Amino acid sequence: MTDRALAVVRAGALTTVQDLGRPGHAHLGVPRSGALDGPAAALVNRLVGNPPEAAVLETTLNGCAVRPRSAVTVAVGGAPCPISVDGRPVAWGAPVLVHAGSLLSVGTALSGVRTYLAVSGGVAVEPVLGSRSTDLLSGLGPPPLSDGVVLPLGRPSAPPVRLDVAAQPGPPAELVLRVTLGPRDDWFTASAVRALTTHTYRVSSASNRIGLRTEGPALERARPGELPSEGMVLGAIQVPPDGRPVVFLADHPTTGGYPVIAVVRATDLPAAAQAAPGTPVRFVTVRRR
Repeated sequence: MTDRALAVVRAGALTTVQDLGRPGHAHLGVPRSGALDGPAAALVNRLVGNPPEAAVLETTLNGCAVRPRSAVTVAVGGAPCPISVDGRPVAWGAPVLVHAGSLLSVGTALSGVRTYLAVSGGVAVEPVLGSRSTDLLSGLGPPPLSDGVVLPLGRPSAPPVRLDVAAQPGPPAELVLRVTLGPRDDWFTASAVRALTTHTYRVSSASNRIGLRTEGPALERARPGELPSEGMVLGAIQVPPDGRPVVFLADHPTTGGYPVIAVVRATDLPAAAQAAPGTPVRFVTVRRR
């Protein structure tokens, strides 16, 4: 067995392998998947000398613990959290050398939701449709990690970046999402459209990689019945029968029958990945491009 591997000692609440995802397969019913906080994943890859497409680990809330079988350089970013090697604290947001057999522990997020762990060489599980990402909706890619799983690692392609700590944006105290109305805003009353863009919602604890669910004013429909299934895009705000908006994230379904009242700008979605339950959410209308 190769020594370029990572043994999972503690998988945490939900830890998955993620890379840039599988865009371009929606016509096959395959979501794009990939890291929810793309900039955070890209930064930790850069810190350890990996290319942007290298696969990382995405943890949820309470981190994970791993043991490399050979010396590796790691970097942790995204949601701030304590990090230790064999019980000794090490830097967050910076390259750290971890020797073979040492235990790297990524702790519980101090704020935010998702933390990213990059390892020099990248996680080298078998790709599916060109991506190593775990897709919770379709089941493509490796399953969420469990204790005892051993992950193969690639060979390093470049040395780690020389710096102390990389600046990263903090998780949002208030999530502001810029939206373009449509394509089905005419399925809602004028007061519902007004409520979406003037009231403050909150992130629901039922949110996941498929969608950010919200709590707040229910949006009233102007039309009865349901739409035939139609294509769904990243950032679509779908409104199910309970009237509470759901923002589709990376593992979203590629089709759906509930009306989409608006679409969130893609550049605002990384912040949504770090919005903890209870975070205030405001939807701000911008003009169509």
